[in-house]
Amino acid sequence: MLMAHPAVLTNLIEQYETLWLLHGENGSDEVRQRMDDVAYSLCVVTGTRDIDSALIAARYHLPGARPEDDSVVPTST
Repeated sequence: MLMAHPAVLTNLIEQYETLWLLHGENGSDEVRQRMDDVAYSLCVVTGTRDIDSALIAARYHLPGARPEDDSVVPTST
């Protein structure tokens, strides 16, 4: 699977986190729609189906991520 450039991933993560904070403060429909759009983009570029998985996958592919450290991925029981 192709993965987006780290600069794109960083930008999308930053946008999502900023919008998440804005939505928590004022909860406007515009902010929520933009947040949904960015979440969708993150899911597409990481090949995932939900925002939590997309954020983990995106961060995993950023420079400095430690591939051997899977502690951010929940273990299945």
